[in-house]
Amino acid sequence: MDLRRWTHIVAVADRRSFVRAAEQVHLSQPALTRSIQAAESELGLLLFDRRGHDIVPTPAGEFVVERARQLVFSSRCIERDIQLYRSHGLGDTAFGLGPFAAASFAAPLLASLRREFPDINVRVEISNWQLLLKRLLEEDIEFVVADITDLPADPGLQIRPLRQEPAGFYVRAGHPLLAQPVVTLNQVWEYGVLSVRLPNAKRRVLARMLGLGSADELALAVECDDPALLKRLVPECDSAVMLPHVAVAQEVEGGSLQQLHVDGLPPASAVMGVVTLRGRTPSPMAELIMGRLPTDAVAPSAKARGKADPARRAKRSARATTRPTSRGSR
Repeated sequence: MDLRRWTHIVAVADRRSFVRAAEQVHLSQPALTRSIQAAESELGLLLFDRRGHDIVPTPAGEFVVERARQLVFSSRCIERDIQLYRSHGLGDTAFGLGPFAAASFAAPLLASLRREFPDINVRVEISNWQLLLKRLLEEDIEFVVADITDLPADPGLQIRPLRQEPAGFYVRAGHPLLAQPVVTLNQVWEYGVLSVRLPNAKRRVLARMLGLGSADELALAVECDDPALLKRLVPECDSAVMLPHVAVAQEVEGGSLQQLHVDGLPPASAVMGVVTLRGRTPSPMAELIMGRLPTDAVAPSAKARGKADPARRAKRSARATTRPTSRGSR
């Protein structure tokens, strides 16, 4: 059975509709229906239950779809790697950053890439890990750098921890709480708290300290995945913001923000990590960027890894071409 028919099977399984699946694979609905019927005839299995409102895989269909998905995924990886090989270039890339990652090290990393590789296009999506994970599974981005505390256990994901980013509460200079000898979390919450979407573990700790029945009762005054916007709000109001220390370092040095030391609050931090799809070969540029991500771990030497440093390999590739024709995962 050719690859296109396997692709049709995966599309119907994902879309749960012949109409939506036909749009995805750019076929008419009758043509897609005939393709699925031919696959079922060739395999001798009924793949989809058509009796209900949605088209759902039968038990045999689930068995086939899982393997078809792996086959289609591998095919896309091969096509992409061949394009990169032909171009002898780095290839453009797209990746996702969680709010804490975006606020802590994204700017200097991207600035260095622009200086070194001005012909390379990089697309960066900043959002919470739930939305970024969806984009990763759809193969719209190559990797995600985010707080991995709440990431689900998924054998299809490869997760590499990077480092912890300590965080805390910050308020504007002259805030009434700064004059208090002891500040409780309840006092902070009375003024309202601004933050990105918090991991469930952190929400449970805060809810317990506030005397709430569950983490679902914890309400942020403003929840936003844009740390820069949150920082701009704080000097204009009495709310406190919860962000990594590194994200507010300039404001603290300039005196516009000051850290609150909350009584009884355990050390807060985000566990940063890089998430990729297991089995997918990253583009050279994606590999280079992931190799430059800040980490607390001591990286093995290039000799110990048995391969050259990604940056050196990338520069050699860059000299071999003027502009890459491959668009990576654009």
